[in-house]
Amino acid sequence: ELDRGAMTSYLGNYSDYETKKTEDSVTESIHHGKFDKFLAQEEIWIRKGIEARRTRNEGRVRRLEQLRRERAQRRDRLGSVNFQVDQGLKSGKMVAELENVTKSFGDKVVIRDFSSIVLRGDKVGLVGPNGIGKSTLLKLILGEFTPDQGSVRLGSKLAIAYFDQFREKLDDEAMVSDTIVQGSQFVEIAGQRRHVISYLEDFLFAPERARAKVSALSGGERNRLLLARLFSRPANVLVLDEPTNDLDIDTLELLETLLQEYSGTVFIVSHDREFLDNIVTQVIVFEGDGNLVEYAGGYRDWTGAQAIKSNKPKKSQPLESSPKTPKATRPAKLTFRETQELESIAQVIASLEQERNQLAQKLMAPELYRESAEGVKQLQNQLAHNEVQIHQKMARWEALELKKAATVLSQPGSAVSY
Repeated sequence: ELDRGAMTSYLGNYSDYETKKTEDSVTESIHHGKFDKFLAQEEIWIRKGIEARRTRNEGRVRRLEQLRRERAQRRDRLGSVNFQVDQGLKSGKMVAELENVTKSFGDKVVIRDFSSIVLRGDKVGLVGPNGIGKSTLLKLILGEFTPDQGSVRLGSKLAIAYFDQFREKLDDEAMVSDTIVQGSQFVEIAGQRRHVISYLEDFLFAPERARAKVSALSGGERNRLLLARLFSRPANVLVLDEPTNDLDIDTLELLETLLQEYSGTVFIVSHDREFLDNIVTQVIVFEGDGNLVEYAGGYRDWTGAQAIKSNKPKKSQPLESSPKTPKATRPAKLTFRETQELESIAQVIASLEQERNQLAQKLMAPELYRESAEGVKQLQNQLAHNEVQIHQKMARWEALELKKAATVLSQPGSAVSY
């Protein structure tokens, strides 16, 4: 870790580092508190006037001077980033509707027959390897690309702010302050008028740095500048393409908090799994060959759904196997209990499917992920159990229908119409 000019090495993984760093910060804070208290007592002693001069200890005076030098050399932590989003007017309830969208580049199909509806307040994460088409989907939603097939319909009153992956819109020859406002010294944030230098200080740009050229900025500073420009404009839709690159921990945590509290719609492309899990309400996963699948929840919810899916038995293997039919001229008939089960099983499946839809709808609520992590986990477990029940009942229904059909065909004079 590089902190205020000091390089420190920590054993263990990132979680171990966070724990140790917190302990070190507490220890440092206690030490500084004791130091400052002692320095204040010595400053009071040196200012006692005639009484102090008579009994002045020159060694104590020299120690006080050393304490002053140590205090002057102490480098406190850098300030934390402070920003807010001007959300402007609310968008319409429907933000974007994609219907059977297909997009290709030459012979490569990037998106194949994908449909989805994004509503106001949704926080959508796009997951997949580099170059698979995540930015292409964003540009289709933003209207920058036109689909080869299908349609994209945008909602009303959209004010979109786009955080660009490749930083294409930063002019290296422009001054940092001119990147925020051109031809003016003031920026208006949530109805409040502020000087651009003061506004940039919220993003840790010192006044002299705000007057430097963009080309002189580091990677982290360029990212903070993009965030400063992004949040200087009223927006009810945020599009963040790899926003976490080069961000320091404090800025990243503040960005997470802001996006969690943001009531507008958010699209996020990121390889930071924890960042996605802390923010998004649903993910669109690029599975390759142009296939896109939508899941409720975050990255862990998708991987959990994949695990459940891979553990499911194949459809051709009923979970409840019926007894083997003995070699006889007549197949076994449906029992009275099986007949009753067959008559009611369609209604049971319909009820389970309705329950599944209700659980999925609850998991799409943005406030759920802010208020109760335990509630999210409980709903996910219920949904997984519900899926297994539906699969079992469908397999059982298929087995009973096959048995019924075999019974009918075995009866004399029976016929099948096609």
